[in-house]
Amino acid sequence: MTVTRRRRHSLLRRGALWITLVYLVLLALIAFWPTPVDRNMHGSIGAFVTWLHAHEMPTRFGYDTIEFTANIALFVPVGLLVVVLAGARRWWLGPVAGALISAMIELGQLIFLPERFATVNDVVANSLGALLGTGLALVVLRFALGPRQTPHPIHLR
Repeated sequence: MTVTRRRRHSLLRRGALWITLVYLVLLALIAFWPTPVDRNMHGSIGAFVTWLHAHEMPTRFGYDTIEFTANIALFVPVGLLVVVLAGARRWWLGPVAGALISAMIELGQLIFLPERFATVNDVVANSLGALLGTGLALVVLRFALGPRQTPHPIHLR
């Protein structure tokens, strides 16, 4: 690893660590809020979906689609931050961490929060988000750090 690449990677990891800490606090607040975080927005979201349907949006696009997509977006940072912190060689930790964190959140909601709804769909969406974040992290690392230097083969004569 060149000096410049090492320095860039160090700065990227340091920044990612702080972002991870803030993200995890926000994620915990969203996941373990006693009532659904979209409870007061349900009417507004429903009105928006109705408006979209009136303007040629297919009827299969509804609140469930918005919620699923929001769960994907919520977990993109998990995959991205895990890969930036762990390194591209350990890319598989991004989707695994996303699935495990999501399963723990859903289990916590099921056991401790009677007004929340624990669903397998949330785990699937969150895991997809972590997988997308992992792919994004690999692209970001490639551009931010440049191509990896491959060792030159030793030629024996």
